[in-house]
Amino acid sequence: TIGALLSAHSLSDALALRQLPGESSMRYAQLWSSVYRLAHALRARGVQRGTRVGLCLERDPALVVAQLAVLTAGAASVPLDPAYPRQPLQDMAVDADLTLLLTRQAQAPLWEGLALPTMLLDSPVDPDAHPDTAPAPDAQRDAGPEDAAYVIYTSGSTGKPKGVAVPHRAVVNFLLSMRAEPGLRAQDVLVAVTTLSFDISVLELLLPLTVGATIVLATREQTTDGLALTALLVQSQATVLQATPSTWQLLLDTGWSGGPSFKALIGGESLSAHMARTLSARGGELWNMYGPTETTVWSTCWKVPGAVQGISVGRPIANTRVHVLDAHGNRCPVGVSGEMFIAGDGVTLGYLGRPELTADRFVADPFGAAPGARMYKTGDRGRWRRDGTLEHQGRLDFQVKVRGHRIGPGEIGAQLEAHPAVSQCLVMAREDRPGDVRLVAYVVAAGGICDAAALRDHLRATLPEYMLPQHFVGLETMPLLPNGKINRHALPPPGREARTPGGTPQGNRLPAEDALSKVWADVLDVEMDDISPTDNFFDLGGDSLKVGRIVILFESKWGVRLESRRFMYESLSQLASGIELDAPPAQMMQATPEGKSEGGAGWWKRVSKIWR
Repeated sequence: TIGALLSAHSLSDALALRQLPGESSMRYAQLWSSVYRLAHALRARGVQRGTRVGLCLERDPALVVAQLAVLTAGAASVPLDPAYPRQPLQDMAVDADLTLLLTRQAQAPLWEGLALPTMLLDSPVDPDAHPDTAPAPDAQRDAGPEDAAYVIYTSGSTGKPKGVAVPHRAVVNFLLSMRAEPGLRAQDVLVAVTTLSFDISVLELLLPLTVGATIVLATREQTTDGLALTALLVQSQATVLQATPSTWQLLLDTGWSGGPSFKALIGGESLSAHMARTLSARGGELWNMYGPTETTVWSTCWKVPGAVQGISVGRPIANTRVHVLDAHGNRCPVGVSGEMFIAGDGVTLGYLGRPELTADRFVADPFGAAPGARMYKTGDRGRWRRDGTLEHQGRLDFQVKVRGHRIGPGEIGAQLEAHPAVSQCLVMAREDRPGDVRLVAYVVAAGGICDAAALRDHLRATLPEYMLPQHFVGLETMPLLPNGKINRHALPPPGREARTPGGTPQGNRLPAEDALSKVWADVLDVEMDDISPTDNFFDLGGDSLKVGRIVILFESKWGVRLESRRFMYESLSQLASGIELDAPPAQMMQATPEGKSEGGAGWWKRVSKIWR
């Protein structure tokens, strides 16, 4: 079990846990004395094998003590980050059927209205009430290898979070594998920045304890402030940091310089070539990690070479197998993409209280030798490379159908990240108006300015027209969830993109420019004043289907046939050049119900209504 692995250093005088500023620290012997006292107190409250204990605590040493005490008592911990909204926290607590909640008085308002057994940790456990030694072995109450060590909640596609139950044997396998590669030594100082509600915190808070290393626990404020985090890394003389690409970007934006002995672990989101090059230049080792919660934190890892030639997630960790399968369950040849399935010791127990969902995602492993072997259906797309490493190609369920084409936004994002001006990006489909699905690229530019025209030209060199985003939205930073991942729901809707001024002023347009801009404005649902003669139709959010509508409507109204292929590269003024228009043809004049004649404007309103 995890306790047996971690307690090997329980009598050491080495520094185990530290928090700065202030000099709040605990040595190994002190840490484990506190853990054992709290474990005895938990046992007195009925906490044991098969029970679950909620942890709703801020980021301080008491959080680590509580996590270890729950493990020692034989129960499973359920992280409940106090930064999360009240209702989701209560929903998770109810779903987990907690035996006990460990929290503080400051977090009590989060739990109002919910009858839940609670232990407040505002004061240390009375040292005279419980011994500071490990509980005596008890086969009935101690956890075994197949008992849950923690239950962690992940977002569900229906909006209902689902709890993943992770057994001791899976966590032990993970820690032993990580201890060997990427590797950790007793001399290391690891800065922990991840919320307990995100499973990669397991590496940060438990792996150092297996080798006698030091954990520097960052406060919540330090994890979200690049300057504060940089100062913490320097002050603590950190040698290891694990973080998502978004958190690494916070550091890079401050000019963090790294060091030749620094080890950087990155995962949780795809690693861009730009970030790989930037972090590699800071010296030391860079490791790219991949794995879903359902297979215990990380399932593969890759030491990024100095000269980056494509991004990989590496090879499976110890006692882990990854299968890339086609739609019929057959193994895909090297270089051919398919869905990734993960098997081995890291496969968890499934979703708490949701047997149907568990059966759907945790399926029989036809390639496993052990009876009853299962593998996890990740929903991730990938392929084996010729060098024997695995390439992650995004989520299968993020694929979208836009203008009749099935598109993987991750593929567009990978091409976009290859541009030297792009520091970070995310491509997604939005339907801000019913039936109008558009690709939007959110970009954090390396130089601070998102040049949409240059990025479109870059993508046009490698992607077909239907894969070009209709909108580019420049951001200073990506909005983040408490777990460090990008908050997709907080990304703003696209607006009018900044473009270089130029062309003919609005009042001095040629008749053909004016006529064409009217058609563009209605089809694109924008104001005429927002259209410049120098604008490109696609850059305003147009696509090939809308081009077809423009061509038909313009010919019907003016008797002039436009060449659709010109829309891709020419501006409004270029398209209008050579076309001479005075007024709509006579046959376009219509009689109104009042018997009055109306010109092109009234006719256009009726025709455009039909198109809508």
